[in-house]
Amino acid sequence: MLEGFANIGKVPELRKRVLFTLGMLAVYRIGVFVTIPGVDRNVMHSVMKKQGGGLLGFFNMFSGGALSNLSIFALGIMPYVSASIILQLLTMVYKPLDELRKEGESGTRKINQYTRYGTIVLSTAQSFGIALSLEALNNADLGDSSRVGDVVHHAGWGFRLMTIVTLTTGTAFIMWVGEQITERGIGNGISLIIFAGIVTDIPGGVFTYFETNKGNIQPLNIAAVMVVVLGTVATIVFFERGQRRIPIYYARRSVGRRVYGGQTAHLPLKVNTSGTIPPIFASSLLMFPATLANFKIPGMAQLQSSLQRGDWLFNVFYVGLIIFFCFFYTAVTFQAVDVADNLKKQQAFIPSIRQGRQTAEYIDRVLTRITLGGALYVAAVCVVPSIISEAFHVPFRWGGTSIMIVVGVALDTTAQIEAHLITRNYEGLAGGGGRGGTRIRGRRDV
Repeated sequence: MLEGFANIGKVPELRKRVLFTLGMLAVYRIGVFVTIPGVDRNVMHSVMKKQGGGLLGFFNMFSGGALSNLSIFALGIMPYVSASIILQLLTMVYKPLDELRKEGESGTRKINQYTRYGTIVLSTAQSFGIALSLEALNNADLGDSSRVGDVVHHAGWGFRLMTIVTLTTGTAFIMWVGEQITERGIGNGISLIIFAGIVTDIPGGVFTYFETNKGNIQPLNIAAVMVVVLGTVATIVFFERGQRRIPIYYARRSVGRRVYGGQTAHLPLKVNTSGTIPPIFASSLLMFPATLANFKIPGMAQLQSSLQRGDWLFNVFYVGLIIFFCFFYTAVTFQAVDVADNLKKQQAFIPSIRQGRQTAEYIDRVLTRITLGGALYVAAVCVVPSIISEAFHVPFRWGGTSIMIVVGVALDTTAQIEAHLITRNYEGLAGGGGRGGTRIRGRRDV
């Protein structure tokens, strides 16, 4: 693996992509520490220490600590994720959008443009909600009769408009950074931004734990955390690499004096086709009631207070949303009818299955079964570690959702790097990870 990483510098295009990605992530992390005008960041830190264990801390984690810093990136990338959810739901029920999606690259660009517009609209609404929330924190009593001071220096419409402009611009910039990473860097830019936010929070969390428990360190608790983390990582890697391979045969055909076909292949169906999208989408929706509560919408304040992270109601909603988005995203991204048509055009078939409609129904049936298993796995990984930490009082602040996003994004990015290396005749990063211990090599070893 060390040799594989060393080979990254030998491929000019790959080296340029990796450096570009790291540079853009560095720009994003610098922006996290740029505070919006008219606020006291130290007061917000005190509020987060007292009230940061619920959805507030969850939102802060996904923003990479930007909320606790009252940064220009305090909204994070979640408005973009929410806009993506809305657009993808509309493609299922609104026929013009569905036809636009089927137009290929031009249609995808148009939908992406609509997603950007939706991001700006949601960012405007959420930033106004944050401005109202910050004003409400002035002279806040955190439950221990301690006055922490004013978060906002001069409350009013001037502060609200400034916050709306600043936070909306910050979210638009993050969205642009993510798109640039996807286009000119390596990996999925939006996922890497969330990945960077979670990873950079880990050292601070470890330091806070040792600082808080100075002189009362529990080795068994630390060992339990390591066991939970390693077990979760191993489970994620096992399922993310899992595939159901459907055998495919290509019919033998003659073209002039040459005979083509007669070969066998397989159609790989991943156990978790949707990747890390379901927990990200589910987390985004669970944060949405907090925004609506700021606009005094009836019932939203009660719903927000009920959805405390770690409670059974939160876990039930979370599991339900994860399972829904696993099936929904798989249905959107994988079209069994299109796969069956492509196989028919290539004169390929699945043994004992007729070409066309029956092939599509068979693939859809198989995909539904393995997606059910994948959805249950994703839900278990995202919820069970948190339940274990609550039951045994283990200091485990990140939860399975964070681990799954970090491991999933790392696997996806590593796979893209390995594809670049193998294409250009270098050893990949897998080392002896192939079957029978064989190393994955480029064409020079064939």
